[in-house]
Amino acid sequence: MRALFAWPRVLDRVKAVLRNGIITFLVLTFTLWLMPGVRSTDVFDTIGLVVLVAAVGAVLRPLLLFGVTALGGWGAMLLGVVAQVIVMAVALELDPSKRLSGWPTVGVAALLAVVGAAILDWMVDSGTDDTFIREARRLMRGIRRRQARQAGGRLLTFRRPAAGTEPGLLMVQLDGVSEPVLRWAVRAGNLPTVGRWLRSGTHTMRGWHTGIPSTTPASQAGILHGSARKIPGFRWYEKSTGKLMVSNRPRDAAQIQPRLSDGRGLLRDGGVSIGNAFSGDAVINLLTVSHAALPGRSARGWAAFMASPFGFTRALVLGVGEVITELYQARLQRRRNLLPRVSRSGAFLALRPAAMLLRDVNVSLIAEQMARGAPAVYCDLVDYDEVAHHAGPARPESMRQLENLDRMLGVLERLGAEAARAYRIVVLSDHGQSQGATFLQRYGETLDQAVERFSAPDPAQAPSVPAEQEATREPEFPVTPAAPLLVVSSGNLALVYLTRFEHRLDKNEIDEVYPQLVSGLAGHPGVGLVVVREDGEPVAYGPAGRHRLTDGEIVGVDPLEQYGPHTRADLLRHQQAEHVGDLVLISSVDPVTSEVAAFEELVGSHGGLGGWQTEAMLVHPAEWQVTQADLIGPDAVHRQLVDWLAQLGLRTQTPRSDEITAGEPPVLEPVRRERDGAAARLSRTRDG
Repeated sequence: MRALFAWPRVLDRVKAVLRNGIITFLVLTFTLWLMPGVRSTDVFDTIGLVVLVAAVGAVLRPLLLFGVTALGGWGAMLLGVVAQVIVMAVALELDPSKRLSGWPTVGVAALLAVVGAAILDWMVDSGTDDTFIREARRLMRGIRRRQARQAGGRLLTFRRPAAGTEPGLLMVQLDGVSEPVLRWAVRAGNLPTVGRWLRSGTHTMRGWHTGIPSTTPASQAGILHGSARKIPGFRWYEKSTGKLMVSNRPRDAAQIQPRLSDGRGLLRDGGVSIGNAFSGDAVINLLTVSHAALPGRSARGWAAFMASPFGFTRALVLGVGEVITELYQARLQRRRNLLPRVSRSGAFLALRPAAMLLRDVNVSLIAEQMARGAPAVYCDLVDYDEVAHHAGPARPESMRQLENLDRMLGVLERLGAEAARAYRIVVLSDHGQSQGATFLQRYGETLDQAVERFSAPDPAQAPSVPAEQEATREPEFPVTPAAPLLVVSSGNLALVYLTRFEHRLDKNEIDEVYPQLVSGLAGHPGVGLVVVREDGEPVAYGPAGRHRLTDGEIVGVDPLEQYGPHTRADLLRHQQAEHVGDLVLISSVDPVTSEVAAFEELVGSHGGLGGWQTEAMLVHPAEWQVTQADLIGPDAVHRQLVDWLAQLGLRTQTPRSDEITAGEPPVLEPVRRERDGAAARLSRTRDG
């Protein structure tokens, strides 16, 4: 009884009831005033309607929540959209004063009232997440009480469940946030949560080098499965099947998933994957691209978010605000003639609010799994990456998205008191972003057009393909085959395929078909590197020299010099990836600004080399030791996270030795020693 009637809890309930009542009164008064033909009544009639709304909500919302939970997936989303409108419409229809008549009129009034309440509620909170947190806590307490009853416990419904003591690990990926950007934002004081962790010493931050391709699918293939070499880019062509793979397309991700999974993924021991490209062998997958499904009936976090007035309805209203904000910010860039910039219209107007909606859904799903006591959760939050692609990675609107993600980390930290485990939080990114005017903006042609210009126009020059090979390939192309020269871009990385040949071609073979292609691309001012096999070994060509990657032999001006000390190892590692192109292109990089020229129309890009796109970050509890010799490549991050899981006792299956300790492939060992020696010499030079 003391817990039930404790003064702080009673005061919180009274404040919540008064707030909801005042907001409902104001929005109903304004809505009825807007409706044509509605006769005026006194204030007491409206107060009575407020009480009626509360009573109808108390009866219908549990039923609607049950319906949302039972439907799951798209049904939950559709019912969640109209759940609050149904409550308001029923109350207006039952209004004793009968100011509205007819379901069409009642429906419009109910919709206006719900939208108005969401806007006013957000204004009262001044943009904070207090209401969102209260709803999440209510969900978590309900789940834990239900679990206690199912376990035969006698936990009273009004008593707050005790916080869990067993360890748990929550891994939150801030998509596209580079280590320099995060460090700068912390120093500027713009990230209160991460800044407090670092300044108080509970956490520490370090960078890690992604290598190429610096894309989310490749990084998550490494982080979640230790299989980064299975993915050569964001998009690629597979000669064996004649298929163009796009890694964020669900049907393609579903095909890629079995290639990555060996049953030993990061999340294999009861873990949960939320909003990721791949599963990590998780037991539960929610909004995971490779599983291509919305959360089902068992995901109460999904149902609660959809049915709550502070969930999906609030997100829709704020999403409209995001669109308006985007239109204003894009216009401001144009008026100021801010360069570099790209068009921010079209599909991006839908992607920006969708990313915000997905963020709130993901946090609700994380809250549910924290209440259920999932040992490990890995979730990807994409807000910053989506905005930075079109605005620029360090522009104000991108930094505002990073601040919002910091707030979400604060939300998860506050929800820890309701969790079934004592969760430790690790924050990491999958890559960074690099800024720059695009290839098309700089040179007046796309990379496809440049490749076409340097290719031989006469197909008779091509060596003949055996007739039996053509006969066996014909059934593989139910649609029009790929172009003879196919260019597949991922930021400022491009893979070029000669699709008529099933094997990967050597430079001599390419020169026979297209004599000007390699030399023409290597001499283009927008292309910094062309990597091609020569006599079976990869060689990087630049505008004034070449670099044989296996032994480091340089002729002329080293084309790798402008890309940093990891470049040779990065390119060698990438050459070992499956389905890599006959040619691998990296755009040029500005030596002063470190800007790159993306082959896509993105002002902030990632995928290749140059700038901050390969400089990811890792924030972890300060007392945890980094056991990997160096964090180079996502596979190394995978091994580090596995090691921490094992130390927490969350790796229930005995790990094999190569899960935690694994060195470079033999071909990269001399490159690593040479790179470390060069870095040491550079450090001594700077110190001197």
